[in-house]
Amino acid sequence: MGKLFYPAIFHKAEEGGFWISFPDIPECLTEGDDMQQAYEMAVEALGLALVNRKEEKEEIPVPSEIDRIQEEDGTLVIVEFDIQEYLRKHNSKAVKKTLSIPEWLNEEATAMGVNFSQVLQEALMNKLNIGR
Repeated sequence: MGKLFYPAIFHKAEEGGFWISFPDIPECLTEGDDMQQAYEMAVEALGLALVNRKEEKEEIPVPSEIDRIQEEDGTLVIVEFDIQEYLRKHNSKAVKKTLSIPEWLNEEATAMGVNFSQVLQEALMNKLNIGR
């Protein structure tokens, strides 16, 4: 799963700023003092909602087609969310892995001062086509 694009409704708040709702994710609401902050908060709120659904093994909704959304009292804005970027930023906890390699390879790599964790991370990112 790479970048996702979800429609959001930006509503003008009476006291200024905006409050944001997502038609496809009713529990996802946020607000911001101006358009820039509102958009940034919308990205963050969308991330929290989608990651929470993923962790709870709930369905990740397919974004609605924009022509099917009724923006009653607000402005329709498409919010871009990069789940890989979000997880890198918010979930960088190290996980211990046990693996086996041939003894001769271990000796060569140890003699060269190779950082096994770094090599494995780089190899996995390359294999999964995930950029840094």
